[in-house]
Amino acid sequence: MTPFKLTDELLAEIEQLIENQKNADLQALLKEVHYADIAEIANELDEEEATYLIKLLDSDKTSDILTEVDEDVREAILGNLSSKEIAEELGELDTDDAADIIGELPKEIVQEVISEIEDREHAKDIVDLLRYDENSAGGLMAKELVKVNENWNVLTCVKEMRTQAENVTRVHSIYVVDNEERLKGRLSLKDLLTTSTTTHIKDVYISNVDSVNVNEKPEEVARIMSKYDLEAIPVVDEIGRLVGRITIDDIVDVIREEAEKDYQMAAGISQDVEADDSIWDLTRARLPWLFLGLVGGVGAAAIMGGFEEMISEHAILFFFTPLIAAMAGNVGVQSSAIIVQGLANDDLKGSVGNRLIKEMLLALLNGVILAAILLLFTWLWKGEFLVALAISISLIAVILVAGFIGTFIPLFLHKRGIDPAIATGPFITTSNDIFGILIYFWIAKIVLGI
Repeated sequence: MTPFKLTDELLAEIEQLIENQKNADLQALLKEVHYADIAEIANELDEEEATYLIKLLDSDKTSDILTEVDEDVREAILGNLSSKEIAEELGELDTDDAADIIGELPKEIVQEVISEIEDREHAKDIVDLLRYDENSAGGLMAKELVKVNENWNVLTCVKEMRTQAENVTRVHSIYVVDNEERLKGRLSLKDLLTTSTTTHIKDVYISNVDSVNVNEKPEEVARIMSKYDLEAIPVVDEIGRLVGRITIDDIVDVIREEAEKDYQMAAGISQDVEADDSIWDLTRARLPWLFLGLVGGVGAAAIMGGFEEMISEHAILFFFTPLIAAMAGNVGVQSSAIIVQGLANDDLKGSVGNRLIKEMLLALLNGVILAAILLLFTWLWKGEFLVALAISISLIAVILVAGFIGTFIPLFLHKRGIDPAIATGPFITTSNDIFGILIYFWIAKIVLGI
């Protein structure tokens, strides 16, 4: 199958068909197009055109399209649909996706939309999901799953599974519960097919099953599913009752969102924003870190002002200031990025002290190699060995301090329950700039005997 590619020509053709209301031609054009690709098209259309497209196509397809379009596009489309039309779309979705969309609706129409959902059991499951915090396993899970009672025999089990599977898009696992709905284990399809129909499920199910609590953080769920290569994981409440399952597609979204958030924080953006957001929103997201950079720059300038006499006597020191600041920032960001990545993947082993020692040894080795190159270059360039030595020793010291800060700060923040990703951006760069400049001129003053 050839990958879909939205071209200007195709988009213009779709817009023309919508304008001329050639519904049959438009339906034929999009008949074999995947819903994710149609969502891409809808993102490029204006509000009226996107709404027209949603109303034209069948609900079993448009419901999936609504889960894929950008949030602002979905908000605009839903604003143009009646409560009954929204309910029809939600009726085609899994409960987790339906609950996510309802959570975005204005509060005054939520109850009206829910009352319009024809499948009352589906509506009840959606309402049940709405009571969970969206930043929890309960907020991620879907109610659709296949479960069997440990006291059933295989024949009864198969009959019940056929009924349940009608409402499940994909059957990843068959979960086993007791009479109190507590999760007991999972059932192998192979065992089910090769076992006598009179055998009880409690005699063949596998008791070893990974699960998460409804209050577990999405990041922890993602870590568990990634570690054990799970396509789905059951969710249990405080007393162990099976209440839902989380599938890999939801976890991929969590991982992507977390990566985007960490990337923005590393770049000095304090809020979740997109390129199409308003100038005011973008300014609010960027300004705090830019202000921090301004404070750092003023601090560095003030430090240099304290060494004005030394700079006037050895002007070459001034020209190496950007190099020292850049090396401090780079080393700090490198160290913090490795630590943050290790914390996110739960790969960091050993004590904090051992981690610091390792990073210090690494910084020392890098510093010595770079300082030797810089010493040779500066000596040959200016012919002043003492000045070259001062700059080189300063570089080693700055790299060591930057490595320590870049390693310690993320670990410290993590211990305090603060997202360590904040330490990979301007915070580390600015602090290392200030300390780097101070150390540079202080060591140069000592070496040069000023």
